[in-house]
Amino acid sequence: MTDANPSTKSGPPMKPATAAKKLGIYLPATPQEFQDTPLSHEQFVELQKNPPEWLQTLRREGPHPRPEVARKLGISITSLKANDMDKPLTTADIKELLEKQPEWLREARNKLATERTETERR
Repeated sequence: MTDANPSTKSGPPMKPATAAKKLGIYLPATPQEFQDTPLSHEQFVELQKNPPEWLQTLRREGPHPRPEVARKLGISITSLKANDMDKPLTTADIKELLEKQPEWLREARNKLATERTETERR
């Protein structure tokens, strides 16, 4: 007979790429051990609750993955690609872009803001 206790989550281990995506971090910037080791559900939850120093630093300083770069810049991933910015950026890189506001970034931010406004009206 198997233990059917719903409080214990098991199942297949989470691949490092999946864990990185769920944590919003850039996998190649993580420690090699993280890149090489699938995580149990419990290990993943523990990372979320008590992030180690490397995870805190990565979230704070980057490099950040494409979805996080787009979110921090307030633009779409499509806009990143269209402007040859489809690469991991550090927090400092993102801050510099936001301060300088190149024309492509201003246009992409305005476009996304307009799209969101139109979506809210529906």
